Amino acid sequence: MAAPARNRENASTRKVFGRLSLPERTFVADALRAETVGGVLLLLAAIAALLWANIPALHDSYESVSHYHLGPEALGLNLSIAHWAADGLLAIFFFVAGIELKRELVAGDLRDPKAAVLPVVAALCGMAAPALVYALTNVTGGGSLVGWAVPTATDIAFALAVLAVIGTSLPSALRAFLLTLAVVDDLFAILIIAVFFTDTIDFAALGGAVVGLLVFWLLLRKGVRGWYVYVPLALVVWGLMYNSGIHATIAGVAMGLMLRCHRHEGEDHSPGERIEHLVRPLSAGLAVPLFALFSAGVSLSGGVLGDVFAQPETLGVVLGLVVGKALGIFGGTWLTARFTRASLSDDLAWPDVFAVASLAGIGFTVSLLIGELAFDGDAVLTGEIKAAVLLGSLISAALATVLLKVRNTKYRKMCEDEERDDDLDGIPDIYEEDDPAYHLRMAGIYERKAAEHRRIAELMTAENGTGMPK
Repeated sequence: MAAPARNRENASTRKVFGRLSLPERTFVADALRAETVGGVLLLLAAIAALLWANIPALHDSYESVSHYHLGPEALGLNLSIAHWAADGLLAIFFFVAGIELKRELVAGDLRDPKAAVLPVVAALCGMAAPALVYALTNVTGGGSLVGWAVPTATDIAFALAVLAVIGTSLPSALRAFLLTLAVVDDLFAILIIAVFFTDTIDFAALGGAVVGLLVFWLLLRKGVRGWYVYVPLALVVWGLMYNSGIHATIAGVAMGLMLRCHRHEGEDHSPGERIEHLVRPLSAGLAVPLFALFSAGVSLSGGVLGDVFAQPETLGVVLGLVVGKALGIFGGTWLTARFTRASLSDDLAWPDVFAVASLAGIGFTVSLLIGELAFDGDAVLTGEIKAAVLLGSLISAALATVLLKVRNTKYRKMCEDEERDDDLDGIPDIYEEDDPAYHLRMAGIYERKAAEHRRIAELMTAENGTGMPK
């Protein structure tokens, strides 16, 4: 009778980073697997960009390709390759981000206000603290405040690529927290881009984009299917949004949020889940790596790296990512746990939370984009800001690697417990401990094993007469 009482007690106590439900755990595992593959491609693209831009024999070709213009000038779309990557291809990335956000709002952790408090507060603190660190650095150093938003974004794909490279066995609850945190982070990054980096608005183009979005929504409501309908419409909406003066990636987010992400009766997957499954490889495998290829190619000579720590703007970015992100997310998580009377999971310690918070200091894709928007017109400072983003992300990755490796043995044990399936029914045993049928299955397995050992012992006894092997 003691065990059920203990289970009821545990159920009544809310744990921070407690065990995920089985459906949520499965979804998180699939999402993280896809993000990790995309992150590795992103990492390779960033390395290729740095090599291409820093090898003397190749540098000129990098500049030529990046600034080569193409597209219909009559439609206001005669853009450079780098510009197409930032405004065009990243719209696909933000489309997927919109679907992820919608899914979290209707079927994930953000659906439950009590569960949503932790990642929302942690994400807000994890964006406010880097902005504050940047501002303080530039106020005291006499720098420009326009880059305050650069260190506020977390790149989940790059963070997961780091986890894949260092081989740490981070528990699913911490991985889920990192994923949900990044979704909320993306939402506020989108709002920052829309609100703070829109100078002038062409209301005619904006009105056309809104009409296009309305048509998109009506077609979805009517159940119209076919890529040949939606893709041309999406291109028109994107083009109008670009010409309106609002960053064109907002069109991708808006269309992603319109998709239905809850399942109707008889559906294995919602339309949003199906489309995300189709589009995510295009986003992670092509759009984001190409953006990285044409955005991360900055000169990393000794002088540039030295200037990162000498100028308040670049120093603010580095400190914002390394110090602001870690302290903001850790502080937001601790305050949430403190004032909601939630306790940390028994298997984890607060240093684990700080390690994950340090990992969130990897701000690559969106940070590079915001850096280009914030310092548009100053090519030299834009390049130095990009170098600061790369350096800050590298330092955060190194710090998180050290902190996570210290606890990796503990994590590996937790992951083994999460994966153990002794009754071979395809469901981890940890989710079946309160099911009598599970214990009956296990009893049958042990009885068969005991019977087999008795048979072997009897054969050995009959052979040598002592029960002991010769």
